[in-house]
Amino acid sequence: MSSLARPSTTTIIAATVGTLVTGFVAYAIYFDHKRQTDPEFRKALKRESRREARIARTQAEAHGAQQKEAIKAAVDAAKEEGFPTDVEDKEAFFMTEVARGETLCQDGSDQVEAALCFYKALKVYPQPSDLISIYDKTVPKPVLDILAEMIATDPSISVGRFGGSDAGSQHGIDD
Repeated sequence: MSSLARPSTTTIIAATVGTLVTGFVAYAIYFDHKRQTDPEFRKALKRESRREARIARTQAEAHGAQQKEAIKAAVDAAKEEGFPTDVEDKEAFFMTEVARGETLCQDGSDQVEAALCFYKALKVYPQPSDLISIYDKTVPKPVLDILAEMIATDPSISVGRFGGSDAGSQHGIDD
């Protein structure tokens, strides 16, 4: 005999959602007010931001050092394997390595391995500076950067006008 009706489920859900949204908006307003007015809170936020930036920078440096070690190890391994000396073998080796490098670049799976393929092809190519200019136009920049590091670790590659202080004399250009 109660004349009060029980609230419906949708009314209860709507009231709950309304309460949660109101609480969230109130917290956002409180946080914004505290951020704008409390100097200690702002300092804490800046400290946290600097700490996160320092951690990110440290991780990036560690990753860069690991990549340099991987590049050096890959170049050393390639040198140990050796390179063909016969003209026909060099041509076949060159074509195989360039094809492998292009495939790895398209996959995007292992940039160091792709750069290593291009490095091996460069080692057997008779005019490395010409091939580098071709690579510059066709190879993706991240792989090209790794390739440049590989070339820098191997002084036996004569890259002509792209490296060294005697670049002009290698091409018959005199001052």
